[in-house]
This record gives sequence, structure tokens and C-alpha cells, in this order.
Amino acid sequence: MSIKNRLNVNLGEIVKKKEEQRSSGQVVDAPKTAIGMHVDSIYHDKKITDENERLKNELEASEGRLKEFDGADVAKNLDPKLVRASKWANRSEASLASKEFESLKLEIEQSGGNVQPIKVRPLKGVAGEFEIVFGHRRHRACLELGLPVLALIDDVTDVDLFAQMDRENRQRADLRPFEQGLMYAKALDEGLFPSARKLSEALHVDLSNLGKSLSLARLPADVLNAFSSPLDIQLRWATDLTAALQKDPEIVLARAQQVKKREEKTTPKAVFSFLIDGGGSEPPPPLIELSVIGKGGQAASICIDKSKNTAVINFKNFNHERMQEIEKLVKALIS
Repeated sequence: MSIKNRLNVNLGEIVKKKEEQRSSGQVVDAPKTAIGMHVDSIYHDKKITDENERLKNELEASEGRLKEFDGADVAKNLDPKLVRASKWANRSEASLASKEFESLKLEIEQSGGNVQPIKVRPLKGVAGEFEIVFGHRRHRACLELGLPVLALIDDVTDVDLFAQMDRENRQRADLRPFEQGLMYAKALDEGLFPSARKLSEALHVDLSNLGKSLSLARLPADVLNAFSSPLDIQLRWATDLTAALQKDPEIVLARAQQVKKREEKTTPKAVFSFLIDGGGSEPPPPLIELSVIGKGGQAASICIDKSKNTAVINFKNFNHERMQEIEKLVKALIS
């Protein structure tokens, strides 16, 4: 090894030793020779280089985190009149006339607006206007109440819009299979996806359930109108209804018209049974429903089934401290 190389090795060992002494808290004497001062200079230069490298890494990490927010959603209060429903909207008009919608509307009114924001995208070719990605009922409630609608704004493609709307709405228990089917049918009819299989793959949904939802959405109008609302039709009925229509459509449609002529409501299950096998010679007995909307988001519904002589009362946002009052009323009714 040359003298130069041996000196470099020795200097490296001295620098390392000084680093260990300083890191352990030992007092390091000031250098007294030219070599000592040179070693000390190398140590300080290395320390500055290490600190610069650390700061550089922190800066790069911070820039990386900031990039995650590029194009991120911005929540704003918008004029609901400037927000349009999406052409892929999966909320039927029946959903916007339901007791659940009235309850939602009451909650928004009492809160002074929608606490949970909807999502919109800028409307192409129309400055200052937007199209809903998801949150159609919240938007409609704000529109009817004359309140601004709180919205997240994000510029997304048609496919992204459809996927986000489907994902957000599938997480909500109140989205019905018929509404889901309408959305899927429209996407296929307008060529957003080439096939039901490609649609199921893109949305990560079961192909069989997707097919059943499509079947419900494509039922004849007479069959849909036989129910108090198409939202009442359950997913598991799709296979039997489709099979019955394929076997003898004239009989099923005749039964549907027979049920429709009755002025009184009938349970969805009874209507389904009658459409499938006739359920006897007469249409199913009527169902009576009553609903009451109270204060603070409270609501109650009473469902009376004459065929079983039963009545079911459902409360929303019920105050359990009033249980004794309910018990007293029930005892008075049945005593």
C-alpha cells in the first residue's frame, strides 16, 4: 500500500474515532497540529454534508406528500340550481318521494344544510355549473329547501364518475336493487361498458347479482306498477319473475293489471306471489300504511297487514326514555 493510501486510511480511522467520541459525549481536545486541524476540518465538512443530505431527504418526502394533494377535492357551498343530476343517476323519482327522503330533508333543514358533502364535477362547456357524481338526494333536498349544497369538486371521467357513484351508493343501505339496475342498464345501453361482465369487473361486483338487478330494471311497466313502488321489489325475486314472464307473459301481465286495479295497497311479497303462481283465485289482500314525521329527525310508520291481522310499528331516532309511554299506549289498545 502506498504512503498516500495509508494516510487516507489513517485519516479515516481518526475521523471515525472523533465521531464516536463526540457521539458518546466525550470532550475532544482542540487540534494542535496541521494534520489534526485537517482531520477536524474533514469531520466538520462531513457533518455538514450529512445534515444537508438529511434536509434534502426531508424536503423530497414533503414534496411527495404535497403531490398527493394535487387535484384534491375542494369543499364549497354551491347554488343547487347550478348543479345538474348526472345522466347516470341511480335514484328513481320514487326514491325522491319516499318517507326516507322526507326524513333526510328534515334533517338537512334542521342542520341548515347538508353536513355530509355531495361530490360534483365541472360541467363541460358550461362555466360555473356542475354535474353530480354522487349525492342526488342531498342535492334535491337542498334545492327544495332553498339551501346551498356543500359539495366536493373533482374533475373525473365518465367511467370514474360511474364507478364512484356506484361505490358510494352501494355503501348505503337504502339503495334498492331496482335503482341499481337502472344505473347498470343505462351504462350498458349507452356503451359506457361493452358488456355486463366488463361492467362487473370494473365495479368489482358479483356478476350474478348484477344480472338480477338488470332483470328488475327491465321488467315490463305493468309488472312494476303492480307494486306500490318498484323500490319494494327484492333482488331474490328477479329470477322467478323473469322465468314466469318467459313461460307465460300474458298470464303474468294479466295478474299485474288485476292487482293494479285495487285501490288499496298490498304487501310486496303478496304481489310477488300472486304474479308468480296466482296466489289463489283472488288478488292478495290490501296493506294499510300510515306514517308520521316528528321533530328532531324522529319518524314513525305503521304497517297493517289485513291478511295476517298484524300491525308493525317502526320508529326512527326513537327516544328510549319514552318507552313507558309506548307501553302504556299499547296496553290501552289491546286491553
